[in-house]
Amino acid sequence: MYKRILEHLNEAILLFDHELKLTYINTAGEILLADSARHLIGLTAQDLFRSSDPALLLNLQQCLTMEEPLFDRELTLDRMAQTVTINFSATPLIKEQQLEEVLVELQQVDTHLRISKEEQQLHQQNTARLLVRGLAHEIKNPLGGLRGAAQLLDLELHEPELKEYTHIIIAESDRLQGLMDKMLGPNKLPDKKALNIHEVLERVRQLVQAESAGLKVKHDYDPSIPEIQADRDQLIQAILNIARNAAQAMEGKGEIMIKTRIHRQMTIGRKRYKLAVKIDIIDYGPGIDADLLNQIFYPMITGRAEGTGLGLSIAQSLINQHNGLIECSSEPGHTVFSIFLPVEPGHE
Repeated sequence: MYKRILEHLNEAILLFDHELKLTYINTAGEILLADSARHLIGLTAQDLFRSSDPALLLNLQQCLTMEEPLFDRELTLDRMAQTVTINFSATPLIKEQQLEEVLVELQQVDTHLRISKEEQQLHQQNTARLLVRGLAHEIKNPLGGLRGAAQLLDLELHEPELKEYTHIIIAESDRLQGLMDKMLGPNKLPDKKALNIHEVLERVRQLVQAESAGLKVKHDYDPSIPEIQADRDQLIQAILNIARNAAQAMEGKGEIMIKTRIHRQMTIGRKRYKLAVKIDIIDYGPGIDADLLNQIFYPMITGRAEGTGLGLSIAQSLINQHNGLIECSSEPGHTVFSIFLPVEPGHE
């Protein structure tokens, strides 16, 4: 029973013997260290934490010699060329006045920070979306009356030069109507069917490549990703909006990268999924201004003079309808939009 409980914990649990050799690691520990228990068990703490924060090994050795619990915060742990931040706890297990083992708990802080940021982002976006939709509805009502009045006036006028003014009113009313429809976001629920995410990405890649002859759109796909339940057209629209932004950031030349990977035990919107697909769209342009980075998914927010500021907002809405999320990180020369889509139960 205790082993079953340990395997279902979200916190990494490692057990070392008195020589600091690993004797047990739970599933969360395998995920954190990005390796299987079969490869890890038997390794020494020095082998496991060689390239990580030196405090990890020092704390373990101190716990072993002093036979006292130790706790440390925000230590860096290296795994598979990636660094994560963790909280560390070591507890000596003593039997008959002899220290037999050391129990280590590793809690990934990055995940909690990401979840907190994600919840705040979703709350802000939902609030902004409600405000924008309310405003759009208020504008659409008089806009319809304005267009109708212009059409009636056009029927009464006979001089071509006067009709030109009514045509302008009607055309501008239609343009604003289209803008309001975009601001209101997706108006239908996704028609989810089993699909291969790479077929969607290849379609996006072909479209972006055709629009920008001087741009090279590379790809790095994980072929092990299973099928997901999604609306093909909505996914194409969402991903295409992001890929086009990347192409514009590169001014139609150079290269962008589309990459896929599978993530395990992923939390999206307070719900934990065993499997999730991560799609990265990477460009090597000038980056996004730091002041805009936390606002880019809001409607009407754009860093380009000719932009409408609706592409990313629509993309986020479409991905949200698939229980997913879009995140962004950016610095000069490297911008990454990451799309997370859960693999629905039964398709894991």
